[in-house]
Amino acid sequence: MSLPGVERPDLPEFMTWEELERLPEEIAEQIELWAGRVVWMRRGEHQTAMRRFTNEIERCARDAMSARPEHCWRANFETNVFFGSAGKSDFVTPDFLVHRCLPPGADIRGTDTVLVGEVLSPSNTPSEREAKKARYAGAGIPSYWEVDLTPDLTGIGALRVYILEVGHAELPPGVRPLHHANYLLAGDWIPKSGAGISFPYPFSIEISWAALAF
Repeated sequence: MSLPGVERPDLPEFMTWEELERLPEEIAEQIELWAGRVVWMRRGEHQTAMRRFTNEIERCARDAMSARPEHCWRANFETNVFFGSAGKSDFVTPDFLVHRCLPPGADIRGTDTVLVGEVLSPSNTPSEREAKKARYAGAGIPSYWEVDLTPDLTGIGALRVYILEVGHAELPPGVRPLHHANYLLAGDWIPKSGAGISFPYPFSIEISWAALAF
């Protein structure tokens, strides 16, 4: 959903990062560039859930770093992740993410990122979901989290955790996969399924449903 009171201007199909930076902030923050193509993103339905997940994953990251100081992780939200080794005209903005520690001011690249998450609402279409997931998989990001909101947008309805497939599946002769990298479902939770979420990657993550409630 677009931000209230902000109309989308008539923009070209493709833009560079430099052109995007010249737009008003309230417009630019609604846009991702997919290999330079302008993609409008839905915003404004999921802020509370996004903060809850970021805070809880950050807590788990700190616990993991206390136990293993040789590792350094940073959790953040609505932060650009740039694809490729250079340039900024190909990026996505996950709702929450974990990346390796970087020097101050450094851009976050797909290769720095170990976990990305999207908070989805009923207004997100299946094609939108799959397109975003394919972008993350193509960038080689190891873990993708998909959070569903309840139909009335008042809480968390479900969480699915996907892990990037390391090998390649065998397909029938003449059949080729649509994408060169794919995620496999590795965890699936709903609030009624138990006390909370438990997952071992990229570090031990233990989150109670009570901590995510709003």
